Amino acid sequence: MLMAKTTRIFGANSVKVKRQNQPKRWQKNTLAHFLRLPLYFLIALLCILGSPVLAKVPGSINPSSQLTINSLTSLAVAADPASLLQQGKLLYDDGSFAKAVEVLQQAVQAYKQQGENLKQAVTLSNLSLAYQQLGAWSQAQQAIKESLNLLEGQDENQNLQIFAQSLDIQGRLQLTMGQAEMALETWRRTEKIYTQANNQSGVVRSLINQAQAWRTQGFYPRAVKTLDQVSQTLKSQPDSIEKTVSLRSLGDALLVLGNLDKSQEALEESLRIARNLQSSADIGASLFSLGNNARKKEDNLRAIAYYQQTVAASPSPLTKVQAQINQLSLLIEDKRWAEVQTLLPLIQSQLDQLPLSRASIYAQVNFSQSLAKVKSGILQASSQNYYSGWSTKDSAVLLAKAIQQSHDLGDKRAEAYALKSLGGLYEETGQWSEAQDLTRQGLALAQSSNAPEITYTLEWQLGRLLWAQKDINGAIAAYDAAVDTLQSLRRDLVVNKDVINQDVQFNFRDSVEPVYRQSVELLLKSQEGKSSDEKILEKARQRIEALQLAELDDFFREACLQGQRVALDQVVDKDNPTAAILYPIILEKELQVIVKIPNQPLQNYSTKISHTEVEELLVKLRKNLVNPTATKTVQTQAQQVYNWLLKPIESKLQNSRVDTLVFVLDGQLRNLPMAALYDGKQYLVEKYAVALSVGLQLLDPKPLVKQQLRALTAGLTQPPPGFTKFAPLLAIKSEFDGIAKAGVSTTSLLDGDFKKKNLEGEISAASFNIVHLATHGQFSSRLEDTFILDFDGQINVKDFDTLFRSQGKTIVELLVLSACQTATGDSRAALGLAGAAVRAGARSTIASLWQIDDESTAMFVSAFYQELKSGKITKAEAVHRAQLKLLKHPNYKAPSFWSAYVLIGNWL
Repeated sequence: MLMAKTTRIFGANSVKVKRQNQPKRWQKNTLAHFLRLPLYFLIALLCILGSPVLAKVPGSINPSSQLTINSLTSLAVAADPASLLQQGKLLYDDGSFAKAVEVLQQAVQAYKQQGENLKQAVTLSNLSLAYQQLGAWSQAQQAIKESLNLLEGQDENQNLQIFAQSLDIQGRLQLTMGQAEMALETWRRTEKIYTQANNQSGVVRSLINQAQAWRTQGFYPRAVKTLDQVSQTLKSQPDSIEKTVSLRSLGDALLVLGNLDKSQEALEESLRIARNLQSSADIGASLFSLGNNARKKEDNLRAIAYYQQTVAASPSPLTKVQAQINQLSLLIEDKRWAEVQTLLPLIQSQLDQLPLSRASIYAQVNFSQSLAKVKSGILQASSQNYYSGWSTKDSAVLLAKAIQQSHDLGDKRAEAYALKSLGGLYEETGQWSEAQDLTRQGLALAQSSNAPEITYTLEWQLGRLLWAQKDINGAIAAYDAAVDTLQSLRRDLVVNKDVINQDVQFNFRDSVEPVYRQSVELLLKSQEGKSSDEKILEKARQRIEALQLAELDDFFREACLQGQRVALDQVVDKDNPTAAILYPIILEKELQVIVKIPNQPLQNYSTKISHTEVEELLVKLRKNLVNPTATKTVQTQAQQVYNWLLKPIESKLQNSRVDTLVFVLDGQLRNLPMAALYDGKQYLVEKYAVALSVGLQLLDPKPLVKQQLRALTAGLTQPPPGFTKFAPLLAIKSEFDGIAKAGVSTTSLLDGDFKKKNLEGEISAASFNIVHLATHGQFSSRLEDTFILDFDGQINVKDFDTLFRSQGKTIVELLVLSACQTATGDSRAALGLAGAAVRAGARSTIASLWQIDDESTAMFVSAFYQELKSGKITKAEAVHRAQLKLLKHPNYKAPSFWSAYVLIGNWL
């Protein structure tokens, strides 16, 4: 987790775990053997080296802690324990946490014998921090408890800041163990102490930590507000090393929260101060963070430039290598093979010169993974003349070295990570048994190290290996374990990005999504040749829902959907028995559909077709749908999708008198309006009302029909300055008139009155059950590019919760976004639409997938509210009838006019 990179007073008692300790001479000879052995024979020696050692948790040292450590170590005047404390610090800095623990334990005992309670307390705090790195939670708790007990017995005024620094470490431990509320209270306490001591750097650290605690609990606005307070606090401070470090911590925290522009501002200011102070270490660190910011913005050219500047400026060999490895990954992504060829030997030579540490081991492992991508990419490009000297054995040697070094350090977590990577190498070469042995060794180490972000990847790898060996039941169990671990990581995954956590390479599309999809494929494959097992079908659709929720968490970088919700099956079985739910699932080699018909067991059917073929057709159909002259082509393509999704079940739907279809869509299907599917004679909208659901549950699904309709309408007839790509919306007044004429009580904010603060004020002051926004907006798979426009500019989707909710409670029944569109060329743009619906907290959202003629929009809106005001039909049916009205109009019968509108959420 990223926090204010807490103060490191550090330490703790070593966990006693039996292990084999080989002589140094044997270990050196072993490495020599590794360098000569072919890949197949590496397994024998690795079995010996893979014996259990101490548990570990990832973490990085904050440069801001250096001053604190130095000040603390200066308190230790007795030569021997002071020397031990300093040695422990150096071992900690080098990533030798197990050895640091041993040394610090000796220092604790020495200070205890001398009766030096203050210095003993300081050392115990450091010991706790080292234990936290090892994942030894109970020992970490005991050490920090003893430290605080000793400090509370000292002269509080004299030792106030030392007490605060120990509390900092306690807060870090509490947050890591999931006690966010306790951590928040601890860091509020440290803030008060630092304020009393006039220590502004300490205040800033405490506030950044508090923001992390707020974010972990899901209180995003509070986290943002706290970081804004940090920004204001820093502005009043004079330039100093502490200030540049604090600004960098602020920039990194804002990056995690997705405030990329503010993050960049803080990091640029941090860089400016570092340059003024001529601090090369801080210049390099700020440039590195700016590279991560640019990388998150998908500005690869700028990110590469920052990483190159980092290499030139930083005095740290490790920082240089980390920047080069990040640069390498971007060059591989952009297929710039000539530059890759130049960079590879530079990284290799610098890796060989790094001092042994956890960070250097991770750098080796990540470099070996990049080498594998280089080979794959070059082979696909048929450009084997690039770096032709590389072989699989080179990666194996790097990983074997990393495993041995991890063992020497006593770093269980690093050893698990390296074992996982070497097991993956064996997997690629089809050596299943050897790969499985390595994977199981790594898994045992990761599980005992409290390293879930590594554990799930090993469980996933084990599942793939068992599947390849046709052990289907074993594979299912391994995939189940991987999914369970991912679920426990739900909050943490939004932080563990490869651009944030430089140790573990992580990417949602590559490292999370396939786990869910392959798991579903495996579950359904286990049913081939058998009658459908409803428990398996239920498990499969729940797993796809878990994927979709994880996608939203990844989109917002925080856990989004919480609270009491009602299962869709319960709604259709009891409240709305004329609605059916369809769950299409795009798998590697087939398209599966699971169907829930009211008061019937789940059913499924499939089409053997590759995901590539499915996605190619869906992309073409989406492109043609916006063209009013492409109706014939649309019908042909839409009929193919209809045949996949609905034809096998159409007779059962008719026999069950279903009139509403609720889709929980997957992948590229989310970019399409299901109403436009075509059976050869009719569009789907001519037979059914259609709605979409983000997941398998609804939040308090109550119909709107029995309530008096009160709408807040807001719109822009002209786009704000700087947004010239958006056209005027001249029919907005007639759109609003249509809502009023339908009998809906309205309050309007038009043009200059439509500002974020006015919108928020109106929603908070009055009781509106409908908010209707007639303004341009864009949905994207990127949080930063999902927004609506107001008079002052854009309102990002991440701010929707403060706009549409009051004290965390939903206050809007229906949100209408009538002139929005999905981002052009974004294959996952509908993720932003789902995100907008979730973020607003509205029970139902109506939006357009692309911008439509504003006169047809006015007609649709007027018809929708007239139907809704009648009080006798569901929202889905009201949308359905309004779409049919356009379909029957001679000017608007093409699907491009009526099909763009989608209803998300509660369809009742």
